Amino acid sequence: MKLTNLQCKNAQPKEKPYKLAAGRGLYLEIMPNGSKYWRMKYRIKLGGKTKEKRIALGIYPDTTLKEAENKCLETKKLLENNQDPLAVRKETKRAAEFNAENTFEAIARQWHETFKDKWTERHAGTVLRRLEIDVFSEIGSMPIKDIKPSHLISLLQKVQKRGAYEPAHRLRQYCAQIFRYAIIHEIADTNPAAEIGMVLKPVVKSHYACIEIKEIPELLKALHFNNARLHTDTRLAIKLLMLTFVRTKELIEATWDEFDLENAEWIIPAERMKMRNEHIVPLSKQAVSMLKDLKERNEKWGWVFPGHHSPRKHMSNNTILKGLERLGFKGRMTGHGFRALAMSTIKEKLGYRHEVVDRQLAHAPKSMVQRAYDRAQFLDERKKMMQKWADYIDGLKNE
Repeated sequence: MKLTNLQCKNAQPKEKPYKLAAGRGLYLEIMPNGSKYWRMKYRIKLGGKTKEKRIALGIYPDTTLKEAENKCLETKKLLENNQDPLAVRKETKRAAEFNAENTFEAIARQWHETFKDKWTERHAGTVLRRLEIDVFSEIGSMPIKDIKPSHLISLLQKVQKRGAYEPAHRLRQYCAQIFRYAIIHEIADTNPAAEIGMVLKPVVKSHYACIEIKEIPELLKALHFNNARLHTDTRLAIKLLMLTFVRTKELIEATWDEFDLENAEWIIPAERMKMRNEHIVPLSKQAVSMLKDLKERNEKWGWVFPGHHSPRKHMSNNTILKGLERLGFKGRMTGHGFRALAMSTIKEKLGYRHEVVDRQLAHAPKSMVQRAYDRAQFLDERKKMMQKWADYIDGLKNE
């Protein structure tokens, strides 16, 4: 006789556990304390021997008779395919635990922790902050192996809708690196971020504002007369950017221990360089003179260019930009623009080869052959070039 819901409900506990059969090996076991458990008995061949096992299918009444019967049928299907239901359940549980531990956010944070020491502190903070704001909120809790291209496209398009085209492309690059990290560690099988760049709106790159060669005398004149009443340190910072054409960040974060004024060299440590390689900047006589002036006033602060209002911190990047604007070069010149100005002028007016100027700009070598060269290659030539560049600037100023 088939087991009914009423029989399940009315079954009372006894001194010892007993069973109510429901067919196909399914039964309800009633315990002395009144608890009622759905069990299923089955036989499976393992290692040439047939073994009898049983599997729990739920607790009555949370699991109804109908639900228990459905679970029994699903278990039978596994047996028909020569699968052990207990082994399948164990593997399913293990996979669920694996996925719970290996969400996108968990793996992304592992990736970030692994690589952050290779980046500047500022860049590491920016990467994590962008992921937290735009990615973790969308797919952070998903198992990384379950993420599809459509998930990434959806979140990146949201970023682009607010006009952040370049950040969207950077986020895709971060995600692609995170998936590669996961694949190497056998946590994911595919990289859904690798090929979706084509569906994002392209970034139209704009160059940093930079004056033309013929406009250099105008800038030198504005600096000399200083009708804008710039602070002395601001004027010297602009002049040193012109003479050394380092990146603005590399200049304003410079400390006195990086300079050997006696040998006219500035050695910027690798951790402060964009390409993470130590960089030598030969100093012209004019640059050394300016730095000696700065050292008399600023050495006690540690920074070559301490902040005007907070000297325990370095000068702000905005100070130089605003200084150029006050000199009348708003939209025409930026601190970074001195790099392009030096490249074009030194090649055109002083006749130096591109690779010599390029090495002084500390650009990443483009080919394997170039990367094989020593970091100090062309150093003697660069020393002469930097002095000729300073003399050329002085010549324009005198004219």
